[in-house]
Amino acid sequence: MFFCDESGFNLVPCIPYGWLPIGKQVSLKSSKSKQHNFFGLLSIHSHKIKAFHTQENINGQFILECIEQVIESITNLTVLVLDNASWHVCQLIQDKRQEWEEKGLYLFFLPPYSPHLNPTEIFWRKAKYEWLEPEDFSDNKTLKKALFNIFQQYHREFQIQFSENIFK
Repeated sequence: MFFCDESGFNLVPCIPYGWLPIGKQVSLKSSKSKQHNFFGLLSIHSHKIKAFHTQENINGQFILECIEQVIESITNLTVLVLDNASWHVCQLIQDKRQEWEEKGLYLFFLPPYSPHLNPTEIFWRKAKYEWLEPEDFSDNKTLKKALFNIFQQYHREFQIQFSENIFK
């Protein structure tokens, strides 16, 4: 089972708040850049995330291509848990569901307006607000490299402690 969600990153740092010692100042460079958009599949059982990258807008065609790549690598019954984003429920995706189910891949849709039920939302929040460092926003190449490092090092260097019985 994989929880799926999308997120975008650019050179405008995500800094919700910060604390500094009195008298110390820190400045962060911020500039417009092309967005790095990701479709992420998080498995809380195997502690892995698979991320598909594009600098184009996320749409049904991109999601379809990502799911087609997932199907090539599955060996067991697989469930993708999705929210109700327009690109998840579009006709392009609906037209492929029966074919995917015959290959062992099922789509499960969360109730509307329930991001709290998708652990991938937590992954994106931690990546944006905790795991990326200020220097990662120096240029697009550095940001992309830092993001791919987070994906590769997830559950080694970058961890989320989900409850053991969250899905029992």
